[in-house]
Amino acid sequence: MNFTPKGIITPIITPFTREGRVNEPVLRQIIDFLISGGIHGILPLGTTGEFYGVDEDDYRRILEITAEQTDGRVPVFAGANHITTRGTVKLIKIAEKIGVDAITVLTPMFISQTQEELYMFFKTVAESTDLPVVMYNNKPKTNVTIEPSTVARLAAIDNIVGIKDSTGDFTNTAEYIRLTRHTKNFSVLIGRDTLIHAALCYGATGAIASCANVAPRLTADIYDKYVEGDIAGSLEAQFKLAPLRMAFSLGSFPEVIKVSLEMQGFDVGKSLDPIAELLPEKKEELRSLLDNLGILN
Repeated sequence: MNFTPKGIITPIITPFTREGRVNEPVLRQIIDFLISGGIHGILPLGTTGEFYGVDEDDYRRILEITAEQTDGRVPVFAGANHITTRGTVKLIKIAEKIGVDAITVLTPMFISQTQEELYMFFKTVAESTDLPVVMYNNKPKTNVTIEPSTVARLAAIDNIVGIKDSTGDFTNTAEYIRLTRHTKNFSVLIGRDTLIHAALCYGATGAIASCANVAPRLTADIYDKYVEGDIAGSLEAQFKLAPLRMAFSLGSFPEVIKVSLEMQGFDVGKSLDPIAELLPEKKEELRSLLDNLGILN
């Protein structure tokens, strides 16, 4: 399969109305904002997009809007995340009909799996579709991890084209890269925004970076400058971005991202309950950070 996930792929937030419905006009605005900011791909319905809080109708509509508004300008990666294999495959079939470019698939959450069970899960998922599949490891959220040796086995499957590593364990990321570096058409993407430059230096092809929702141009600069040979410029962009990523601890994820976008004039609404709004003092701390980064200008 000749598909390479690369660059800065934004796991886009899902804007909601006060009634908790998908805000279509704002979703379209955010897509245009991200693409004009230089990002290289859009991923609806990942963790940042609160995939766990939408029903099947909303899932379909979010993908339809994203594919339509993106209009081929950058690839669309659809999140297809479910506890069961059959649930994951059902979402993939919806994504196929809409015409996305690839899918990302999180390890099944809540339940614990052996490495052999994970291997069979991703193998079955890959065999259910002709779309490129990017695996997604987010052990801090799921308490499930895909070990490097398992990734190396799965990389041999033709349409499994990569993995996003959000563990924050750079040794784990490095092992993914080391063990698959001779596998044709397989890429490793970093899922920790403070490690994008380091991952590129080690051989990653890019990042799925939630910070790109707030600062698309700055996040894209880490990748663009690196591939242009401006290594110092890439590192400087990484240093500049790091405080934004660390500020996510001001509230429950992804509320800080949504408040940051609200401060930039996008009516994205708050995260779904039970996530609470940021405290006033936390909002002021965030506003000061965004102002120092020049994001509010």
